[in-house]
Amino acid sequence: MPGTDMTSLAEGYRALVIGASGGIGSAFCTAIGADPRCGALETLSRRKDGLEITDEASVAQAAQRFSGQSLDLIICATGALHIDGVGPEKTIRAIEPDAMARQFSVNAIGPALLLKHFLPLAKRDRRAIFACLSARVGSIGDNHIGGWMSYRSSKAALNQILRTAAIEARRKHPLLSLVALHPGTVATPLSAPYAGSNRRVAAEEAAGNMLAALNGVAEGESGIFLAYDGSRIEW
Repeated sequence: MPGTDMTSLAEGYRALVIGASGGIGSAFCTAIGADPRCGALETLSRRKDGLEITDEASVAQAAQRFSGQSLDLIICATGALHIDGVGPEKTIRAIEPDAMARQFSVNAIGPALLLKHFLPLAKRDRRAIFACLSARVGSIGDNHIGGWMSYRSSKAALNQILRTAAIEARRKHPLLSLVALHPGTVATPLSAPYAGSNRRVAAEEAAGNMLAALNGVAEGESGIFLAYDGSRIEW
């Protein structure tokens, strides 16, 4: 598994993976847990902890578990392409208001609540990273084929939330990197119908690639949209 040693973080760093029971989230846990530099790995998930990221009371209660602690690495591996059996639209004629609202709730509002309650837990006196899974299809500038309006728009909203939060966070966390992270096409059951000719990688490889990309971000460089290979994606 490539790039799992987070050499840019302090020896004995503390990490938290939110959404740890998902395919990519569990792969992050495996990769970080294998890093000899990691001093502690904490996890949160809906399946194990009952965390509902769209319920602020649930998010606040989860954050309270870490009161008095500070974290070097926070990864939000939540998100959804299919919600309640509804997948991406092929045309604007297929837009359903309730389905679109659910996409925004899970992919944008949920991570915003996580930022609100977990950002204060990030280290202030040394390098720290807070990354959220986004998607290249959330790029407005890179959209050349259309479709997937609800999912695209929810991820574009997430990108704006991260970008805006990074500006505010810089005042109290000058060494923090806040990153929107594109994982590539990962071999999960949900991605299978939409992979097309794109090369799919195992979740374990994707997690290693993304950690390597995060490891290469400069200290304090924040509010960026980063692909799994370390390249920048236009907003």
